Amino acid sequence: MPYTTEEGGRLNNFAREPQVYQAEPPTENQKRNYLFLGIGALILIGGLVFVAFSVSNMNIS
Repeated sequence: MPYTTEEGGRLNNFAREPQVYQAEPPTENQKRNYLFLGIGALILIGGLVFVAFSVSNMNIS
């Protein structure tokens, strides 16, 4: 661990820096998976909103 000495003799401990690397763009297969996941998320959210509106508009006698 890299330590530095500050004023008054206090030690300061710095975290180890992670290795930096260049990100790679997504492949065509990953892009297709992102599309399907997005469509699935939209369908799920739309269904949840539909159920919420249906339940809130129920007339309880």
